[in-house]
Amino acid sequence: MKERPLYISKIRPFVDKPVIKVITGIRRSGKSALLMLLKDFLMGNGVSDKNILYINFESMEYVDIDSAKFLYSYVIEHKPDNGKYYILLDEVQNVKEWERAVNSFQVDLDCDIYITGSNSQLLSSELSTLLAGRYVEFVIETLSFKEYLSFLNSDSKDVHKEFLQYLQLGGFPVIHSHNYDVDSAYKIINDIYSSVILRDTIQRHNIRNVDQLDRIMRFVLTNMGNLFSAKSISDYFISQKRKVDVNTIYNYLSDLESAYIIRRVNRYNLKGKEVLKTNEKFYLGDHALVYSLMGYDSQWISGVLENIVFLEMLRRGYTPYIGKYDDNEIDFVAEKSGNKIYVQVTYKIETEKTFEREVNTLLKINDNYHKYIVTLDEMIAGNTDGIEKVHIADFLLKEEW
Repeated sequence: MKERPLYISKIRPFVDKPVIKVITGIRRSGKSALLMLLKDFLMGNGVSDKNILYINFESMEYVDIDSAKFLYSYVIEHKPDNGKYYILLDEVQNVKEWERAVNSFQVDLDCDIYITGSNSQLLSSELSTLLAGRYVEFVIETLSFKEYLSFLNSDSKDVHKEFLQYLQLGGFPVIHSHNYDVDSAYKIINDIYSSVILRDTIQRHNIRNVDQLDRIMRFVLTNMGNLFSAKSISDYFISQKRKVDVNTIYNYLSDLESAYIIRRVNRYNLKGKEVLKTNEKFYLGDHALVYSLMGYDSQWISGVLENIVFLEMLRRGYTPYIGKYDDNEIDFVAEKSGNKIYVQVTYKIETEKTFEREVNTLLKINDNYHKYIVTLDEMIAGNTDGIEKVHIADFLLKEEW
């Protein structure tokens, strides 16, 4: 099993602490594997296998545990004779009112609890008030470029060349755990998408107009990295002689977000120092989704590069925004613990005019935070007036920004 040290390091400080560890993320991002890695970590630190209970609720073995009552009975029945009890519950949202059982475990047992689910609304129900202030959440993303390199069985030292493969295939761990060709990889990603749409969106939110949802999703795909609003989508539907209420569109976008299939980024006015409520950008839970659903086409590449940088910011704990400075846009203004970075992402810098446009926007910002131009161009890396030019592969592998 491949290691995911980034997430183990995030969870480790909370081991044996009296909070429930909630692990969420898009389907097939590696949540189940992470639970098994956590089990190995616990056993490596002296915990007996008899004191660890792992249940995967997508397995037929546990199909009868479909309510809080049955879950509670099963866990109590299998508790160890002595010592702390480590309870690992995978895809727990399949159990009705699971929060009641988990709450009771904390009351009745000396235990440490870890749960996973594929929906950000895992703790949004009324029952989650039982757990308020007693859990900490970790979102598991698909593989970063650094993780992708660790998954490779390759001696290649050319990270720029390896990045082109990552650009094409994305970061779903299953793709890189086996030697799939491109067509097979996209078939698997399509199946993941279908599962997310059906189980974490349509069924969970009782969506009846599936065609409408699919059209909204495809609008997001074709506009990845572009500013738009729910009204923009409504206007598009009207142009296609279809009518969709703006509130319905907002609801569908929210449903897709909750399944981590899309991710919303707000705009930030750098002069007014405020988050803007009009127009947003949406990115994908993994950049290969656009290729698997829409076909591999160079027209998507600028948005895909932004998508990759955006997800890396999330992995590193940054909160990214789209920067607005007068009439200029900065691809990302990202904040973390009082630190801030500015990033312009561009496919290629083929002309002096393109370079000046990217640089001049960043030069207008008068502060001392790091500023980057990130590109796929094989240009000579360097520094211009305090702005660092860097190949995207090198940017993703930098230890610190």
